[in-house]
Amino acid sequence: MSTERFGSRFAFLAASIGMAVGAGNIWRFPRVAAEWGGGTFVIACVLINLVWAVPLLMAESFMGSKSRLGTVGAFRDFVGRRFAWMGGFMTLVTLGIAFYYSVVCGWALRYFVHSLTGAFADPALDTQATWDSFTASPAQTIGFHLLAIALIGVIVARGLKGGFESVLKIALPALFVIMAILAVRALMLPGAADGVATMFAVDGTDFLDVRVWLEAASQVAFSTGAGFGLYLTYSVYSRRSENAAGNALIVAGGNYLVSLFAGVAVLGTLYALGSAAAAEEAVAGGNEGLAFIYFARLFPEMSGGVFFSVLFFLALAMAALSSLIAFVELAARNLMDMGVRRPVAVGSVVAASALAGIPSAVDLDFLANQDFVWGIGLLVSGIMVAVAMLRYGLGRARAEILGSAPSGVRAWWTVSIVGAPLLLAVLLGFWVYLSVAVYAPDTWWNPFDPFSLATMLGQWALALAVVLALNGFLARRIKAGPMSGAPEPGETTDASAARAGSVPEPESDR
Repeated sequence: MSTERFGSRFAFLAASIGMAVGAGNIWRFPRVAAEWGGGTFVIACVLINLVWAVPLLMAESFMGSKSRLGTVGAFRDFVGRRFAWMGGFMTLVTLGIAFYYSVVCGWALRYFVHSLTGAFADPALDTQATWDSFTASPAQTIGFHLLAIALIGVIVARGLKGGFESVLKIALPALFVIMAILAVRALMLPGAADGVATMFAVDGTDFLDVRVWLEAASQVAFSTGAGFGLYLTYSVYSRRSENAAGNALIVAGGNYLVSLFAGVAVLGTLYALGSAAAAEEAVAGGNEGLAFIYFARLFPEMSGGVFFSVLFFLALAMAALSSLIAFVELAARNLMDMGVRRPVAVGSVVAASALAGIPSAVDLDFLANQDFVWGIGLLVSGIMVAVAMLRYGLGRARAEILGSAPSGVRAWWTVSIVGAPLLLAVLLGFWVYLSVAVYAPDTWWNPFDPFSLATMLGQWALALAVVLALNGFLARRIKAGPMSGAPEPGETTDASAARAGSVPEPESDR
């Protein structure tokens, strides 16, 4: 059980928004918004944030702050000892992402260094060749991957106060300022209005397009981190006085604001400095292609392009690294809950990430496979959070989270949590459909196809088998938290016992 606490609400919110903001805000949101409905997609994202992401973030906040334990301990105490495996599965999914996400962080760091050299001042720069040369060099891709994970290890190993709190409460405001500058610069370019119109123009018929809503739900799911255990982990360090509903709204809103800044900056610049056809080609180029090939190609054409290239790749690196901090902390927190000292716990996670990330660093297909498998696996984690609330008791949870909030607010949260598993199941089914019908229609059964249904289910099954086998060990090894009668810092044992006694265990464990 952690005794560390964030020094202020601002520090907690800065860390939490940093957890949510990642590379996907900067390269995925503009691409998907331009491709799927523009303003309709933007509005759909707002609505899905309100009816899905915010309620799930509130649930995670409740689980973390009440249990004062990481994902494994929180699920053990909220759902029952036989279900500690849920938190274990969530941890393995997050680790699966961390193993390749450090490679993505390495890409951003490499291009930030590249921009500092003034490379983007050369109009003859072949950004496609630059990207191909970089990704074909294991020395560079592995080297920057190791640099990224080592940097995160140093930050997280220093703990909350001297480590990630002190870094993120400075880095997050700086990221907002940089993205705002990039957005304003884009708006000043002649022709940028066409790009902005592409992102904000609303066609009423698009509201009837199911695919627009599914793409918006996917963006919200992968961007906010709702239901992934990251916000749960940061909430372990929250103060008792935190406003769960208000904080969740701010985290979701702050994350979305960065996405809007990125959309204006990227799409405005693409349309201003190229033809509509060129902009559409860039949007179709995928996440990496949009950022490192097509968008990078525009800096030499822009007045002050070298300066803005530095800002863009710095923002991309900061966004990616702030999310990676949360991934590493989630895994380390569970080890610390087992009695492992922070430096050893963080060192173990960093070492595992450094080694396990090498295949993604040398093979883009392997990275794409891991992104596909564990990115979609996050949806399963989200379902588990909603299930934890249902098992704990919606009435009790609502009373503790919202207290005497207006009846409409309480009804909103209840309906959202009840509907979350259904919505996540629909979204999961959508990605399964894409795998079978679009990505691997002829090889969906082949576990060695990067985007097949078989590779996704097979890797999930392996992770599930591991945590099910270890369930008893995990439930026993994780230390007791406040829900089990252990006192929090500054609390007497009698008060802790009285509080724990007022919280009955799930029916199956009585």
